[in-house]
Amino acid sequence: MLTAISCMGKSSSDVNGGAVSSSDSIPVVYYIKDITPENLVKVYEALGRKAEGKKIGIKISTGESNKSNHLDTALIADLVKVIDGTFIECNTAYAGNRNTTEAHIKAAKEHGFTDLAGVDIMDANGEIEIPVTGGKHLTKDIVGKNFADYDFIVVLSHFKGHAMGGFGGALKNISIGIASSNGKAYIHSAGATENADEIWGHRAEQKDFIESMAEAAKGIIDYTGDHILYINVANRLSVDCDCNGNPEEPEMGDLGVFASLDPVALDRACVDMVFNSNDPGKSALIERINSRMGTHILTHAEELGIGSQKYRLVTIEE
Repeated sequence: MLTAISCMGKSSSDVNGGAVSSSDSIPVVYYIKDITPENLVKVYEALGRKAEGKKIGIKISTGESNKSNHLDTALIADLVKVIDGTFIECNTAYAGNRNTTEAHIKAAKEHGFTDLAGVDIMDANGEIEIPVTGGKHLTKDIVGKNFADYDFIVVLSHFKGHAMGGFGGALKNISIGIASSNGKAYIHSAGATENADEIWGHRAEQKDFIESMAEAAKGIIDYTGDHILYINVANRLSVDCDCNGNPEEPEMGDLGVFASLDPVALDRACVDMVFNSNDPGKSALIERINSRMGTHILTHAEELGIGSQKYRLVTIEE
């Protein structure tokens, strides 16, 4: 049963539970508090968009180490079974446990993903370019070659903090996450280099990097059209990303499961819930988001026309 519809705005500080707009242009974000396998399936079904096609990709983070806060395979198992897809990832552009295909598959196996479904490291055999229109920094997005094989993408993200982006959610998962190793360098450098070996020698100004992530996300959204949906699981809310093999322990409690057809609205809803939480442990995560200009990705993504920071939050009652 869907209840407790509320209207939320752009600012993390101005949510006041006002009246719901009747406009169909305001995207819906579905929310359920308890984080369980059954509830992941519920939010997916609430979206009303079924993942269909010969090949369905489930974009997750396989996690850098056994200490990383990547999504637990026991939690996502029911949803993966319903979707009947393949986990998709790309190699990292930094030295670690996932910077080569062999090492990445090993990490995915160690973390239990290969027991649930196939794992496709999409840039194992090369990369392709897809256009980015209307951006300030990027004219293309460089993604794993195998991305073109998929008919539908389910973006299953662990919402948490991030050392460089402030926070990681749906937008980060389709920008940095789908980019090949060289594509990651292209985003981090705001278009200055396409060589993963040069990623840290061409680091962009923070605002330019954040905007480049939004622009790469636009390339993915334009490419997939309506053949994509987004689910954020807001648990294990460390200030560090799943790419960190030794992350800080979370200080804030879990929030719940969110889902939308609009990734900007989805990430905005998660950020709003962090900022407006009564949890005293939220301060570290808020500091991480603010210090990295994290919410600017939402502003630029909205400017690019790929989503809205206004949304209707619809709570699914259990």
